[in-house]
This record gives sequence, C-alpha cells and structure tokens, in this order.
Amino acid sequence: MKTINVLSAKQFSDELLAQLQAVSPRLRIRQQPCRDAAEVAAALSEDVEVLYTYYIPDDLLSRAPHLRWVQLNSAGADHVLDHPLMQSEVMITTASGLHAVRIAEYVFASIFAFVYRIPRMLHYQRRREWPSGRWDIFAGPELRGQTIGIVGYGSIGREVGRIAHALGMRVLASKRTPQLAISSDEYHIPGTGDPEGKLVSRLYLPDQLPEMVAECDFVVVTTPLTPQTRGLISEKVLRAMKPNAYLVNIARGPVVDERALIRALQEGWIAGAGLDVFEEEPLPADSPLWELARASAEGAGNIILSPHIAGFTLRYDERAVEIFAENLRRYLSGQPLMNLVNKERGY
Repeated sequence: MKTINVLSAKQFSDELLAQLQAVSPRLRIRQQPCRDAAEVAAALSEDVEVLYTYYIPDDLLSRAPHLRWVQLNSAGADHVLDHPLMQSEVMITTASGLHAVRIAEYVFASIFAFVYRIPRMLHYQRRREWPSGRWDIFAGPELRGQTIGIVGYGSIGREVGRIAHALGMRVLASKRTPQLAISSDEYHIPGTGDPEGKLVSRLYLPDQLPEMVAECDFVVVTTPLTPQTRGLISEKVLRAMKPNAYLVNIARGPVVDERALIRALQEGWIAGAGLDVFEEEPLPADSPLWELARASAEGAGNIILSPHIAGFTLRYDERAVEIFAENLRRYLSGQPLMNLVNKERGY
C-alpha cells in the first residue's frame, strides 16, 4: 500500500494526533508547528502529499511537488485567493463550520448588549450612579417579533437563524444561490443550524440586499470574502437600513464599506453596530471607530468593537481534527472532500 505523507503545521495534542493516525496505517503524519509562512516553507519536504496549515509559502508548489491537497486551519480561504495554489490542481479544503456555535453565540451577545444597553449600564456602574429616568434610558424592544436578516446563509448564518427563530424572530436570508439545504460535503455540527433551510421566511439574492435590509431590525454579515462580496455592504445597502437597525459583522472587514459604515454611525443612518472584523487589522489607533466606541462606553452610543475573537472556542482543535480526519478518510477512499474550495467562487 502506498504511504501518504502528511505534514501538520499546527500542534495538536497527542490524543488528537492519535485520532488522525487511527484513520489509516497508510498515513505517515509528521507534526511541526509553524508560526508563519517561512516556517512552513522550512518544514516542507518533497514527499509531502497532504498539508494541514493556515500559512501558505509563496513557493509552496515548488517545495512540495507531490502536494495534492491542502487542509486549511481557517474557515475562509480569502488569504490564498491570489496565491498560485488557486490556479493549480491541488485541492483546498477549509475548516468552515467549526466556528458556527461560538460565533452565533457572539452575534447574540452583541445583539443583547445593544438591546439591553449594556455599555450604558457599565458606564453607570463605573460611576456608581443610579440613573434617573431609567425607563427612558433602558426600556427597549423585545427580540420576539423582530426581523433579522442574515447575509450569507452558511454554517454560521444557519446557527444564527436557528437561535433567532427560537427567540421568536422572523428570519430573512441572502445567499448567492437559491438553494437553501446544505450538501453532504459541508461540515455541520449535529443538532445546530438550519440544514434544510426551513426557518427562513424569505430568501434574497445578493442584488436584492437593499430590499432585504429595509425590512430588518438586525442585519448580520456572515458571508465569505471573495471578489464578489468585497464591499457588498455598501453605502446603498447601509442607507436602505432602518434608522433603528443594528449591524453585526463577523465575516471579514472588507465585506463592509468601512468608510460608509463610519458615516452611517456618525450621521445616524443606523442605530448601532457590533464589529469583530475590520478592513485593516489590528484596527489603526486613528480609526474613527475607536472614538465611536469610546462614546458608547460613556453611554452616548451603540458601538461594540472586539479584536477578531468571535470564533475563539476551546473546542477549535477538537472540531478541526474531526473535519481533517473525515477528509483523510474520504481522500484515501477517493470520495469528494468536505468543505472543498470552489476555486472559481473563491470559497
């Protein structure tokens, strides 16, 4: 039997590594944790057929001429869109789906913080102040009966939809194709999400976004970053939103036109935003978003910023290995891989 040489550029625990090795005696797995593309390049050898990594060296294809498949440690493939790998015959798969639970919970943490005026509560708490006019300050809408619009109905969007529906919200969604059910080749955490797409009241195509957001009290951005989605949440879309609406972006910063968003927040086109991702990361110290967030912390706004941490979960490696192990089984048996990147679409 032919031996399959696998390089993992990520450090997995002995227990998780054993789960990978248990897939087949044909696998020879070498683990060498790498902190950047240069270290991955140094770790590569000519006999590597399968690579598990986040970082992709520029000369990957020449350093690993027998490479057939790259399993990314990330949900998105936007960081390799301009790499020669995308024009090669090497298969690329992602870890899409493993973040769904944690990120969906983050989305509602942000929404609840907005609805319940949590930044303002903390402002009074720091001042040891019991505010007068509490009703006017803190009385707000219930989520039940509100409308949420989800831009990108993948694994994260579906889990957001499931939770929203359980809270009694109306769920709208936008996606590239009208197909609502997931395929068997998409990783899905059992018991989560909306695999059959039954919870969506209405589905919109990308060119119908202004129409969708005009109906929404909350807009959640979960779509992958591709050339087609860059700037998707444009000034036109933001101006179509309700003035009392709240935007949450946990996708990628460039999916939203950040300059237009800053204007929307400054001029009151929308009521607030929860942002975990930005056009430039780390977020520059001179970004107007910091000042908007400071005002929120002092009780004068509704902006919540976080440093791209929505997907941080202690179960990351466990689920990453679940995906990788299943894909190793499929690879050895010649079956289609899960989360295979469509190189024309970019995800």
